[in-house]
Amino acid sequence: MSTTATTTTATTTSTPTTSTTENNTPRSDRTRAWPVLLLAGAFEIAYALAVGGSQGFTVLSWSLIAVVFFLLTLFSLSLALRTIDVGIGYAVWAGIGAVGAALLGPVFFDETLTPVKVLWLTLIIGGVVWLKLSDSPQQTQTEQSAHQQ
Repeated sequence: MSTTATTTTATTTSTPTTSTTENNTPRSDRTRAWPVLLLAGAFEIAYALAVGGSQGFTVLSWSLIAVVFFLLTLFSLSLALRTIDVGIGYAVWAGIGAVGAALLGPVFFDETLTPVKVLWLTLIIGGVVWLKLSDSPQQTQTEQSAHQQ
């Protein structure tokens, strides 16, 4: 007669702790969301340029390109807005699209870019940068510690 001994080992899984921001989103998710938002902005630029090239959606090739970039920009924006505040994310996305289309419009189309336009586009870029800085992890940590005191 033989006896078989079985042993069981308990396994434990531990999840790494990550610091969270004010809205309880892991900081790594917020860090990843910004490149996705920048990608959404790039898709928005391509969409705006394709709409311009479509001539009111009368040129099929440009119209199809516009639809593809429209879907890509909305998808990317929706991913980024999972962790970035809607107001900040939308403003950055729209700013990137507006500045990019204004800067690249003269390259692809018969458009002009005057010094006054460049001045105001620079102001938009500055606003986008300040919006990003206002959403930085250091800022949210400072806000958290202020709320805790």
